[in-house]
Amino acid sequence: MKTKIIKLRVRYSETDQMQFVHHSNYAKYFEIARIEWLRSSGISYKEMETEGIMLPVVSLSSEFKKPAKYDDVLTIETSVEQKPTAKIIFVYQIYNQGKELITTGSSTLVFVDMKKNKPIRCPDHILETIINQ
Repeated sequence: MKTKIIKLRVRYSETDQMQFVHHSNYAKYFEIARIEWLRSSGISYKEMETEGIMLPVVSLSSEFKKPAKYDDVLTIETSVEQKPTAKIIFVYQIYNQGKELITTGSSTLVFVDMKKNKPIRCPDHILETIINQ
């Protein structure tokens, strides 16, 4: 399972009075990176939802090592920790433009059948796509 890389620029509205990125924005950065990881692997959130599958976040963690600031260009490396079962665990590393590691994190999401509102195993076609990338 490959690591995927995206870049994004910190917007002014994402900073706080200290001119650092407010901690709440890292959950958004993780979501952007996670969706792009899936998309670049050939998996669409929109298509999953059309198929009746949701992927709600059940756990989210982050560790802040250095602050990001307005106009920084961040590089987010995203990978999947292990073969998905009923859950999928994404791991993130965020670097600033100086290539310094500034934040690490992870999120756990669970595959859910939208009609039954119950957890399910990762559908075979999604599992095969993730493993064979």
